[in-house]
Amino acid sequence: MRHMSRRPMLLLMAGLAAAPALAAEGPKGHRVVFQVDTADPATMSLTLNNATNVVDFYRAKHEEVEIDIVAFGPGLAMYRADTSTVADRIAHFADYGFPSKIQFSACNNTKTAMEQAEGHPITLLPQANLVPSGVVQIMDRQEQGWSYVRP
Repeated sequence: MRHMSRRPMLLLMAGLAAAPALAAEGPKGHRVVFQVDTADPATMSLTLNNATNVVDFYRAKHEEVEIDIVAFGPGLAMYRADTSTVADRIAHFADYGFPSKIQFSACNNTKTAMEQAEGHPITLLPQANLVPSGVVQIMDRQEQGWSYVRP
């Protein structure tokens, strides 16, 4: 009888010993998504300042970071080639962040609505990555465990 009671205990102990190893195999590095939903240049500058601080902090610790700055609604103006007041800063930050992964997500729903309202195609900055929906992009990132910041 004694032998029978040891086996479940050994299996339980083996399972507990493996748990930390399984947890350690989760996502590596740090990930943050920033929301930009205003055409205010000061808000976008604050966002870029915050993102720069994140890169600097983790770079000093030799840790990786992924950043996604998602623009939708009026915030898409920050990614438009004809209206962005921060195009130079975006280009600089895209290069500065390396080797960290930096993405500038632009909402296609907003772009399509702006094009219909204005009656012409809109050109985005070369750093902008068109995503189907800015809000869904933020939701997906949060569901994947990304931290969320709205300056």
